Amino acid sequence: MFDIAASAYHAVEDTRMCRNIKLLYNFQPPATDGEIRASALQYVRKVSGMRTPSKANEAAFTRAVEAITEITRGLLLRELETGAAPRDRAVEQQRARERGRKRAARIRATLAAEASGEANAD
Repeated sequence: MFDIAASAYHAVEDTRMCRNIKLLYNFQPPATDGEIRASALQYVRKVSGMRTPSKANEAAFTRAVEAITEITRGLLLRELETGAAPRDRAVEQQRARERGRKRAARIRATLAAEASGEANAD
């Protein structure tokens, strides 16, 4: 028997585990089914602590991804309302890159300060 849910899970499985789930609400065009499913997968991975479930947990993992995908789709596309202008994907991507650059600079500065302090302590 063909298992649609397991097939859907394997179709979106990624080799990386994301550190965050992307903002999907209020974009023009709206979030795609693929984006919604990918976020659901990341959520289930995060809360379960598993990137890839064992055979014993695969069915439960797949059901969770499918259920969260449907709940998220309903929330984003049918239930939430806003008067705000839709977000521009390119602008949001640039903002995310800038936040990443700032975060990396802070980390480098912290590591350099720690290394300098350790060198001075010797």
